[in-house]
Amino acid sequence: MMILVYTAFLIFLICSLLIVIVNIVAKKTIMDREKSSPFECGFDPKSSSRMPFSLHFFLIAIIFLIFDVEITLLFPLIISMKFNNIMIYFTVTLTFIIILLIGLFHEWKQGALDWTK
Repeated sequence: MMILVYTAFLIFLICSLLIVIVNIVAKKTIMDREKSSPFECGFDPKSSSRMPFSLHFFLIAIIFLIFDVEITLLFPLIISMKFNNIMIYFTVTLTFIIILLIGLFHEWKQGALDWTK
């Protein structure tokens, strides 16, 4: 039991010593507001927080998330290829990719992919 207490005390002492050393050695400046401020999506954190953001940026982010999730849904199809009939596999994969392409063309026709607006 005493070995456990000594070990816990030694671990506590080493952790405390490391925390003190890191706080002494680290180059922290309180006056540097840029490094201590949060950076989020290209917004200036020092300006007004009520400024409207770009709806185009939001649409591109949503499209990226949708197609990113869809790509992750394609990976199990590769693994299941050796367990399925090739015709069923081909039909499911082709249907899935056609649905993705229809979504992509719809977003393209709506103008959500145009950066020059």
